[in-house]
Amino acid sequence: MANNNTQSNSNTSNGISTVWQIVGRLATAAIVLAITAFFTPGFSINNIWALALAAVVLTIMDYLIIKFTGLHASPFGKGFVGFALAAIILYLTQFFVAGYSISWMAAIIGALIYGVVDYFIPGSQQM
Repeated sequence: MANNNTQSNSNTSNGISTVWQIVGRLATAAIVLAITAFFTPGFSINNIWALALAAVVLTIMDYLIIKFTGLHASPFGKGFVGFALAAIILYLTQFFVAGYSISWMAAIIGALIYGVVDYFIPGSQQM
């Protein structure tokens, strides 16, 4: 009986751990995205709500790409393919988020900056 209770507590803590991983990933994505938008000409995010929603959309798109293809949309994680995926994801996000705009050239530059900033932000972003 005690063994069964321990297993239940373990499952609950794993669920809480997963939630905190997702929250941490979203917060990190928002910080990296804000820094990227600041340093990239042609890339603008109008307000904090657009930034938060863009971080959610980017995280969801990255998660779906990982699940369906196994490729990470990280400019430094998978070479040119990761760089191209990061640029495409940055560009496509504007179609889902009002107050977020980016040009193709800014998406390419932004993918590079996003990768550099993401590399230096501490913490694991694996899910």
